[in-house]
Amino acid sequence: MPALPAGAATSGTLPLDTEDVITWGVKPADADGPDGRTRVELVLDPGASASENLAVSNFSDVAVTFSIQAADGYINPKGRFNMLPSDRESTGAGTWIEVQDSVEVAPDATVVVPFTVTVPDNATPGDHVAGIAATVKSTDEGEGGTSVGVESRVGFRVSTRVTGEVQPLLAVENVKASYAPSWNPFAAGDLTVSYDVVNDGNVRLGAEGGVTTSGFFGAVSADRAAAAIPEVLPGGSQRTRVETSNVWPLGPVRSTITVTPTTVDDDEIDAPLEPVEVTVTTWAVPWPQLLLVAIVVVLIVGVRDDRRRRRQRLEAMLARARDEGRQQAAGGEPAPSGTGSPAAKGEPKG
Repeated sequence: MPALPAGAATSGTLPLDTEDVITWGVKPADADGPDGRTRVELVLDPGASASENLAVSNFSDVAVTFSIQAADGYINPKGRFNMLPSDRESTGAGTWIEVQDSVEVAPDATVVVPFTVTVPDNATPGDHVAGIAATVKSTDEGEGGTSVGVESRVGFRVSTRVTGEVQPLLAVENVKASYAPSWNPFAAGDLTVSYDVVNDGNVRLGAEGGVTTSGFFGAVSADRAAAAIPEVLPGGSQRTRVETSNVWPLGPVRSTITVTPTTVDDDEIDAPLEPVEVTVTTWAVPWPQLLLVAIVVVLIVGVRDDRRRRRQRLEAMLARARDEGRQQAAGGEPAPSGTGSPAAKGEPKG
């Protein structure tokens, strides 16, 4: 069933039927109610546990029974936190959370629900992220009048940093570079470089950087900054795309990708944040310019051939005229054409 993202300290609205609509919110809490936090962040040793609370508020006019769910968390392609839907099994920090299955909340009331986070003895150092949410299931009408189950969730993030050696490490993978020429031979084209920023370390990191493009053996270069990535969880990745305009097609174009790790929020990381660089080469073939050159060559060859043919015709005409002139100079006017012959000597005339 589809699920709404479990964001930090959010609220949700869902129609129950034609008359009733429920609206609810979920926030981190202490024993008395919401405590102003938007997420739960813990630092625990392997094997340790911590007790926390969530406050489920029902802003509706009817009592509602909410399912309480915990699941592994992740960052979606848009850069927003989410948690696995209920039809996918959690294998990480979502399994560390123990909480009751459901809670009934009266109209315009708030109930505090305790939960416990227990770190396994063999947990690896670093950041482990989960989400916890209050869930309402309903039925909607799909295509053809069929009933479709809808799962709506509202919740927040539960982040646990397990003590031990931290390893902040980003990598650049799945690099693709493509050149799009302008079909105007007097205009430059565009170069697009896309790549994955992968967190190969064990702590969450942000990322900054960009792409430096150089062509014609380094004579022409340009720098373009990439959009900052707010957060990449350990084992996760975020796709980045950088476009560079006004790139002339001068053969091989080198694109150097630089990614520098950054801390997230107020995180303290007792380890150096090393930038990473990857270089890729793309061929920017000057097809429009080559086409223009080909057209110019064809025109030049055509004009030259036409001039040569005209010159040959003129030379032929001049040659004939010279021949006729020589014939006239050598024997006078040519004899008139006919079949007669001169009269024999002594033969009477008439």
